[in-house]
Amino acid sequence: MTILIENLTFDSIIGILEAERVTPQQVIIECIINYNYAQNAFINYAEVSNHIQNSLQKNKFFLIEEALQSLGSSLKKEFSSILTLSLTLRKPNILSNCTVGVQENFIF
Repeated sequence: MTILIENLTFDSIIGILEAERVTPQQVIIECIINYNYAQNAFINYAEVSNHIQNSLQKNKFFLIEEALQSLGSSLKKEFSSILTLSLTLRKPNILSNCTVGVQENFIF
């Protein structure tokens, strides 16, 4: 079974620039989770979405790469039935002419 979370958007402190350390900026998360579905053994996508947002807002990462690695580990710990995970984190307002981001793929 595959869970898709698309365009999860919220403000968070992620970045190395001085302004990024004090002013939250919009981030957009994409998440794809593959797991073995069994009756009464499912992953609640609302809980996953909340976990992602809470983790990124609480930790205030310097690098997107660090944020994704930490998030991948914490999602696997919280939702042990995850087999594979793809996370994309975008910062749509950091550059005026494009959206930038990083993607990480995990196989557990």
